[in-house]
Amino acid sequence: MKNGTLFVVSTPIGNLEDITLRALGVLKSVALIAAEDTRVTRKLLSNYGISTPLTSYFEHNEVKKAAFLLEKLREGADIAIVTDAGTPGISDPGYRIVRLAVENGVRAVSVPGASALTAALSVAGLPLDEFTFKGFVPAGQHARKKFLLGLKIPEHTFIMYESARRIKDTLKDILDVIGDVEAVMARELTKLHEEVLRGRICALAEKLKEREVKGEIVVILRTGDATRAAIIPADEIENLLREGFGLKEVVKAVAQEHDMPKSEIYKEALRVKARLEKKE
Repeated sequence: MKNGTLFVVSTPIGNLEDITLRALGVLKSVALIAAEDTRVTRKLLSNYGISTPLTSYFEHNEVKKAAFLLEKLREGADIAIVTDAGTPGISDPGYRIVRLAVENGVRAVSVPGASALTAALSVAGLPLDEFTFKGFVPAGQHARKKFLLGLKIPEHTFIMYESARRIKDTLKDILDVIGDVEAVMARELTKLHEEVLRGRICALAEKLKEREVKGEIVVILRTGDATRAAIIPADEIENLLREGFGLKEVVKAVAQEHDMPKSEIYKEALRVKARLEKKE
């Protein structure tokens, strides 16, 4: 018996019109739709008059349900997998059923469409020749700061998801750990109250200071000069200069200690030295 096909179908992230004609055709034609939340998907299907049977497939039942779906695929049934919003496999367990299917000789087909990731990047106005998606920001402050430490590299674009409840704390931690870098905050994309805020971290934090923030949020950071300044141990340079060490000695010692280019340390050391001389 010929295996069925597993269709990975993108669904709207807010505006129900953001679904492709191809996606609608697939959802109508398959034998079964595996959904993250059947209640959410049922609303979408009802809007387009689709009556295909649904089954739940989410993080806590994925192992058991993946075996069930694979059995159906082996019996020749075509199955579509969808998430609540956007593209399956992007920060959700969808990739596991895809891997299992492929490992067992089942064809997996992408039916592309909406994604908060690409929607936010497209209107960010930041360099996108290379970028890194970091998924969801950790909830706890200690884990969040450790997570942000990994972003302290210059000249790179990072994108991540965050909740409205934690966004103000996250912006504060970004400022403390990385610096006042350029950022974009996209909220409620494609929905009625869509909002895109641009500016440095301090400016975004100020805009949200007196507001109650709601909705799904995408944060994009562009590390640059502020990141360099945050990485270079200016306090250490200042202490060594105060202790009477020469500029070249300080640059050499700090560069070796932190495994950093001497040229970057030298620029910062000149700034620190000028500041100290001005105070005297």
